[in-house]
Amino acid sequence: MLTGLIIKAQSGFFTVRTQEGDYVCQLRGRLKKGPRTGDIAAIGDRVRITPLDDGSGVIEEILPRERAIVRLDPRPRGVYRQILLANPDQVLFTFACARPEPRLRMLDRYLVIAEKQKVPPVIVANKVDLVGLEAARRLFGLYEEIGYRVLYTSAAEGLGVEALRDLLREKLSALAGPSGVGKSSLLNAMQPGLGLAVREISHAMRKGRHTTVVRQLIPLEEGGYVADTPGWKSLALWDTEPEEVDAYFPEIAPLVADCQFSDCTHTHEPGCAVRAALEAGQIAPARYDSYLRMRSGLERKRL
Repeated sequence: MLTGLIIKAQSGFFTVRTQEGDYVCQLRGRLKKGPRTGDIAAIGDRVRITPLDDGSGVIEEILPRERAIVRLDPRPRGVYRQILLANPDQVLFTFACARPEPRLRMLDRYLVIAEKQKVPPVIVANKVDLVGLEAARRLFGLYEEIGYRVLYTSAAEGLGVEALRDLLREKLSALAGPSGVGKSSLLNAMQPGLGLAVREISHAMRKGRHTTVVRQLIPLEEGGYVADTPGWKSLALWDTEPEEVDAYFPEIAPLVADCQFSDCTHTHEPGCAVRAALEAGQIAPARYDSYLRMRSGLERKRL
């Protein structure tokens, strides 16, 4: 029996990379018994396989996942857990400093989802050459103050390319971000052809629902893999209670225990430690506004 990594998944077939080479495998029948409440195996999973004489293999066991990027899909029989990527070490949220203008509320939402799914996020602020490093830090610096890592990059000038290469080395990294932010150019600057490979797989994943979906890890020359994970918008917070949201804002979460009321919504109550921190300049107004919008949206859905 061999241990390997699922690097590709398509229509019930899984390509598993092992020290002995790659094997196209299917799941052992016993793994598929019982109610299907989610994907049994996914790219990023570590598995044990039995090689067959024809060069294929059978997946005998899926090793425990440390974490996963999960899309919850409501169905008539209950919620189904789609695993976009198993065992990611980090997720890189790439946004441009300009052209297009950075949509920081979208970034805030992505960060909340990463916090909820326990995937360490890194913010990549690209196209620094369009605004200058000082202006880029004014845009994204508040996230550094909160404690997030922000990498400032420019594919056009080569800024941050080496740091990005170091960041990805020997890790399994998820990639996400809106279109037009220069992600492909940045990846190509780091490793020729990488951006094109990621983009082709991303386009295939975005096709119609009746098209076969292929999920795939792209290997890096210096070790590690990257996986494009489009659809962070659809990783909706519909399964999140409004009262949970403050736990996913690192600058708000530690203050909650100091509020006068245990059910404080941080909107109007007396003795609210969060509003006191806001008024003292310890919480950025834009981040507080993002918190209010997310909480309000979840409250409306609950009605």
